[in-house]
Amino acid sequence: MTRIWCSISSHGFGHAAQMVPVLNELGRRVPGLAAILRTQVPVRFFESRLGIPWELSPAPQDIGCVQRGPLAIDVEATWAAYLRFHEDWETKVAAEAQAIRSCKPALVLSDISYLAIEAGAEAKTPAVGLCNLTWDGILAMLLESDSREHLQLIERIRQSYRSAELMLRIAPGIPMDAFRKIADVGPVAELVTSEAGALREAVGAGADERVALVAFGGIALDGLPCDRLDRMHGWRFVVSGPVPAGAVRIRSADSIPLSFSALLASADVIVTKPGYATTVEAVAYRKPIVYVRRYNFADEAGLVEYLHRYGCGVELSAEDFAAGRWESALAEASAGTPKIEAPAPTGAAEAAEILATYL
Repeated sequence: MTRIWCSISSHGFGHAAQMVPVLNELGRRVPGLAAILRTQVPVRFFESRLGIPWELSPAPQDIGCVQRGPLAIDVEATWAAYLRFHEDWETKVAAEAQAIRSCKPALVLSDISYLAIEAGAEAKTPAVGLCNLTWDGILAMLLESDSREHLQLIERIRQSYRSAELMLRIAPGIPMDAFRKIADVGPVAELVTSEAGALREAVGAGADERVALVAFGGIALDGLPCDRLDRMHGWRFVVSGPVPAGAVRIRSADSIPLSFSALLASADVIVTKPGYATTVEAVAYRKPIVYVRRYNFADEAGLVEYLHRYGCGVELSAEDFAAGRWESALAEASAGTPKIEAPAPTGAAEAAEILATYL
């Protein structure tokens, strides 16, 4: 059996959504491959998605960002959390290196924990990064002053990233000059067959109604304008989390016997933030997107550009989103047609070909 140590950020589900297709492709190339999933992403995420043998090793791998819901970063709390995470850093790295050594993996693959990369190097195990972004890039956009403490923290993260043997930058990706060596691969997405008929039946959509999937990733979305949505004729909505009693046009995703992947493939329109997995998959499915921007997340501008180049996207302001004024954006997005073919999601296969050389 060949083991691969997979460090996965639990800042939402996007990092796990990038890792899983790569591991599935790698499993087709490396007989007897098994993964140790070093992460705090819930086990349920992997149960129906990951096709190779795996075991969960729960442990915090990084901070990501401290969020007030999926659309707002608590900048002050984020910096405070990073400073706490870096307390007694050498001891933390040594403990993680010992955990890696105890499992004897052939490779450390990190999306995109710098702790795992530095610990892998200390454990004398090849460490490779995989992602479209890096945490030093994210934090650089959150600098509100020339704080020496914050600048030093970013530089410490960059030093850890320099320990990597290679960075696999998934398209569309941000600049990553902390890494000594970068290999660019295509978009990563694991596509499934549409079950639009089953979805429409589950939500009770009439022939003249469209179905919108409200998908903001693994960070809970509170305060949806459900009263307004439930009065929006011509639409049915599928949302994460609970639905108010008596709602007619809104259904909880948990109440529908389809996976999230199938929901994304089957809905008529996606309402979301510009996160990696949802954006790339929706573009691949040629699904129109209504998006709410955050404006201070490093990979957002590139994803919005990717959406408008290859797909159909309409921005909805945070104020209109919260107030339920969605009608014009939904109508405009639904009327759009992609101008050019999107790049094939070849990134998982390309990354697996490279990773197989380490195994």
